[in-house]
Amino acid sequence: MTRLSRDQRTRDYAERRTSEGKTKKEIIRCLKRYVTREVFPIITAALSPAPNPAITA
Repeated sequence: MTRLSRDQRTRDYAERRTSEGKTKKEIIRCLKRYVTREVFPIITAALSPAPNPAITA
């Protein structure tokens, strides 16, 4: 919701989807999916263990 009110890219996206006939509820659902796709790789990279330089193959 914050992104929808503050981020220009997101506002443009919502405006485009509204012109396509989407409801606000549908737009928010799509935005949640978009944010998840954007944030998930960042979270998984932060949680993955760092390679141990002491172990060599």
